[in-house]
Amino acid sequence: RSSYSCCYFVLPCCFFDFHGKYSRRQSKKTQYREYLDFVAQVGFVCGFYVEEDCLRIPSTKRVSLIGKSRTYPPAEHALIDQQITQFINSRRTCAVATCDRRVGFKHKDHCDGLCEEAVLELPKDGTETADTIWMPGFQPREKVEQIRNCASLPRDFVDEVVLNVAHLLLNAAPQKSCSDMQGGNTNTWNQGESLSLREVAEHLNKETLKKLKSEYGGLQTLLKNNHQVFEVLNGRVHIRDWRKEKAPSKTKPEVKRRLSAEAFKTRLCWFFIHHPDGCSLPSEACPYAHGTEELR
Repeated sequence: RSSYSCCYFVLPCCFFDFHGKYSRRQSKKTQYREYLDFVAQVGFVCGFYVEEDCLRIPSTKRVSLIGKSRTYPPAEHALIDQQITQFINSRRTCAVATCDRRVGFKHKDHCDGLCEEAVLELPKDGTETADTIWMPGFQPREKVEQIRNCASLPRDFVDEVVLNVAHLLLNAAPQKSCSDMQGGNTNTWNQGESLSLREVAEHLNKETLKKLKSEYGGLQTLLKNNHQVFEVLNGRVHIRDWRKEKAPSKTKPEVKRRLSAEAFKTRLCWFFIHHPDGCSLPSEACPYAHGTEELR
């Protein structure tokens, strides 16, 4: 709608309509396929030749839709714009009335679920307001998106929580030691006990829990963000033992193997600094720095 020369690329992911969650209408299609068809329908109604492509990305939702050219001449721009407004209003009416009837748009093959009674009524003086351009009650996204995945929490606060939870796991039960199998060494390393997220939360003070509650995922997100120290599986928190981590695949190309072997250490090893037994790995095998002299 911004201009006749506008082009677009969209990678549909979450199932949302203009007003809220997208409601399924065809049980014969998968939810993903039906939603892709709906997003393509929006493009057709807006007067685009909609093309579909599949991206080479590690995601199950990797089908993209592209609109590079129009189906109508510039002279019909005002007419199509009115059609777009009518389409938006019809989607809102469908959401309220949950109707599933068709109306004969120009691209009728791609316009399922539109309502006949959804007719645009423009003000008599010809002026357009936000309600007529979009829909009543439309609230755009804030210009500055609030980050609430624990990433913006103060570093001192995060470090304190990590230290408290680690001490809690190490002292939850008599030392649970793991034998160091490298080279037949019989030295032991305390892996501590595992606790449920609820048990961990019960040992944190109210101020800490209040601050975590305002973040998406709360305590679990913070612990998962600190994957160097913790492993969260099936709602239980464990101290990560890096000796059990899978070794890098030997099937990688020679160049990638060489780069990973020469990777710079940019962060200090938490276990080397805080764990009573130090790090379970020798310095050359640990992906983190054992001392500031190893930092690059």
